[in-house]
Amino acid sequence: MGLPRHSISYKEPKTAQKLLDQRFMTLQIDTLAYTNRLRQLPPEHKLLFAIALLLITYCTRAPIQLAIAVWLSVWTVIYAKIPAAVYFRLLFIPIGFWLTSLPAFLISGVDVANLSSVQTDVWQGFTWGNYYLYLSDHGIHQAGDLAARAIASTACIYFIILTVPFTEILDVLRRIGCPTLLTELLLLMYRFIFVLLRTAREIWMAQQSRGGYRTWRLWMKSLGLLVGQLLRRTLENYRQVSLTLESRGFTGDFRVCHSRRYLPSKRYSLEALFGCALLVALTGWQYAVGI
Repeated sequence: MGLPRHSISYKEPKTAQKLLDQRFMTLQIDTLAYTNRLRQLPPEHKLLFAIALLLITYCTRAPIQLAIAVWLSVWTVIYAKIPAAVYFRLLFIPIGFWLTSLPAFLISGVDVANLSSVQTDVWQGFTWGNYYLYLSDHGIHQAGDLAARAIASTACIYFIILTVPFTEILDVLRRIGCPTLLTELLLLMYRFIFVLLRTAREIWMAQQSRGGYRTWRLWMKSLGLLVGQLLRRTLENYRQVSLTLESRGFTGDFRVCHSRRYLPSKRYSLEALFGCALLVALTGWQYAVGI
């Protein structure tokens, strides 16, 4: 005879729950990279396209940066058929960091005696004791430029991770002469991300099933045990992987089979070339007219 369902109130830890959400999102991103509609395109084409737009993003101004973000959103959501909810949820991450930095950009202060030196920069303000606090006009423009650049550059990165599997990125790096040591380290790090999140989920579920988060004191104790066990099990798993590779004659190079069955698209290639050329021309025009 079990306890009534309402007899014990479980309180889920926010940190552990974030680990579970990150695990689900990581697995979902990996699945989308293998199943999107642009999967048949050569990975070099997609990487060159995203890198070219990223370089343009760092050389141009806010209006064109926003245009790049919108254009890449079309490629990601409409062409690649990435779910809009997933894409915009990911895109909200840099927006959240931008929002936390807003006070540092917008709010400034100066001694009342020196108010005349910043009068041209004041948008709105008030006196507080011997200081004058105000919203900076220059800071508002800086915050807007930062937001446009962050969204555009993040859209470039998301286009890569949502449409190109990580193993194909490593294959491209190998073929262009990237050091083997670097590609192998990247592969191992990618592998251990999943190991870390899976281990965290197993420990969290075991703790939750035993009522480890019923009170604040138990919450703190369980979270400390989770972090400690997570470190121990991850190191143990790493040791087992090292012993397994050594026992199988690992020579320092992971051999992965790649099928190279890609279908270049003339339509997508022409659109990418024309769009990039237009963005470069608009960037040059911006600098020429001083906008």
